[in-house]
Amino acid sequence: MTLNTIKGYDFTQKRVVMRVDFNILLDEKNDARDIYKLKAVQESIDYILSFDGVRLALISHRGRPTGQNQKHFTMAYLADDIARILNRTVHSVCDCVGVCVVDALEKMREGEVLLLENLRFHKEEKADDELFAQQLAAPFDVYVNEAFSVCHRAHASVHAITKYLPSYAGLWLAKEVANLERVRRATEHPSVAIIGGAKIDTKVPLISAFEKSYDTILVGGRVAIEAQQRQMTFAGNVVLPTDYSDHHFDIGAQTIRLFQEKIAQAKIIVWNGPMGKFEEAPYDRGTRALAQTIGENTQAFSVVGGGESVQALHESGYFDAVSFVSTGGGAMLSFLSGEPMPGLD
Repeated sequence: MTLNTIKGYDFTQKRVVMRVDFNILLDEKNDARDIYKLKAVQESIDYILSFDGVRLALISHRGRPTGQNQKHFTMAYLADDIARILNRTVHSVCDCVGVCVVDALEKMREGEVLLLENLRFHKEEKADDELFAQQLAAPFDVYVNEAFSVCHRAHASVHAITKYLPSYAGLWLAKEVANLERVRRATEHPSVAIIGGAKIDTKVPLISAFEKSYDTILVGGRVAIEAQQRQMTFAGNVVLPTDYSDHHFDIGAQTIRLFQEKIAQAKIIVWNGPMGKFEEAPYDRGTRALAQTIGENTQAFSVVGGGESVQALHESGYFDAVSFVSTGGGAMLSFLSGEPMPGLD
């Protein structure tokens, strides 16, 4: 897939709106729990702001706000974390459309960044509403997509807005596509895909796609349990657990050893989804054991994605040991399964 990226575009004196994914959980102090998605956009932001006279605004959704809980999902909570990561002044704006956006753009100084309010405070966002997309686009000259994790959704800030502004892929988005295309092709062998998590209906298309291209597909978590309960049949290269822990909350010791042997021999690895209820000991053993084995296989090109898998990497100390960590969960599944990607198209 060839993307129209920001490299080579002259952003001088342009007003730029960048779609990011700052859908990040907060701790009890309203600080960001995971700053990985904040760091992912830094290279593009620094590149764009290296041009003279640029005014840059970031747009994102966060959570599932309703009328009653909307205040809990304001983007303003993230402003301090974003400022610290970017080492720039960040101003929160009261909305993502309208007069307050125009006013904020007029008042900002060179090198500063605007953080617009939660897109999902407007129901038109998820409806891919064209009038709302026009309102988002109106104050700006250029649109940049740096949010791979929402590219499988036809939402106004991802899809419809590109009809009204010249549109470019950010540097991180281009890296996502390049790395995921490499694991989708799986030209190195042995190739091992690891599929876990809880939502079997979202994982079956991926298993089916990998059956055609991967040497081994290791399946765990609720996905494996439900597949066995439904007596689903797969190709011979799909490996299901042979044993489980108590209550089936994790894969068992025999399965852990089998999966580790396959991973240790692999030349290319892709992983999405934990092997069990990893957030609770001792049911984290399978997931953490696989994270360690992936991290220690330095001969392999390894890609990991999905919030829980990334969390397990962090907590196991192997985040920096893998080749690439994707910011996408559902988007990663859709891309690897060959499903439509409106944000990339």
